[in-house]
Amino acid sequence: MNDAARPVRHVLILGGTTEARRLAGLLAADPSLRVTSSLAGRVAAPRLPAGEVRIGGFGGPEGQARWLREHAVDALIDATHPFADTISRHAALAAGTVHVPLLALRRPGWVPGPGDRWHPVTCLDEAAAALPALGNRIFLTTGRMGLAHFAHLTDLWFLVRSVDAPEPPCPPRMTTLLDRGPFTPEGERALLREHRIDVLVTKDSGAAATAAKLTAAREAGLPVVVVQRPPVPDGVPVATGPEEAAEWLRRLFSGATSC
Repeated sequence: MNDAARPVRHVLILGGTTEARRLAGLLAADPSLRVTSSLAGRVAAPRLPAGEVRIGGFGGPEGQARWLREHAVDALIDATHPFADTISRHAALAAGTVHVPLLALRRPGWVPGPGDRWHPVTCLDEAAAALPALGNRIFLTTGRMGLAHFAHLTDLWFLVRSVDAPEPPCPPRMTTLLDRGPFTPEGERALLREHRIDVLVTKDSGAAATAAKLTAAREAGLPVVVVQRPPVPDGVPVATGPEEAAEWLRRLFSGATSC
């Protein structure tokens, strides 16, 4: 279908992140764009972005490629969580199959500063293996989906914070705190004191809304096990913020960016 027959460009945003919602808000204000956000559906009550919304998976890269084709998507933006590597790989395969331009929107990662006692690891299994040598009371902020990696640590106590309640398998000695950011340094300091936390475990999500725990851990002199984020699929360009992603789209649709 040519541009004359399709005056409005269709942009699909894979998201659920703060950046994805901000980008949808920016793009939805443009009458030349049709914006659809796709949410995985893993959160019971997600914050919905502007524009159209679909919830649920696509059925793998083949299903996503079919959706892109059937809904005449002109550009795909992967604004998922930095650790949603399966979704990102599927997006790259689907976009390549149907020749839809793809951009990854990734917030910058965290950088350790003076006084930080970071222990970088590459996966949750490595994080679990590091814990017995570091402490006994663990503040685990890696999300509810990966608790099985820590379930064998029966001698340690865990404070698990997540948006929705976790499901087993879980560590046997565990307290769950259901909460959603943004969090403040004051609140995180109080949390560490109240639960006598001696180790923090986190993923390098890079989100400012959840960075306060790093400040509190630094001030308390606590070790922090940091799970490093997986790389973006090869060949996929990266924007570090919604404004940069919107500019990429502007250049793409003006013909200044190749597919």
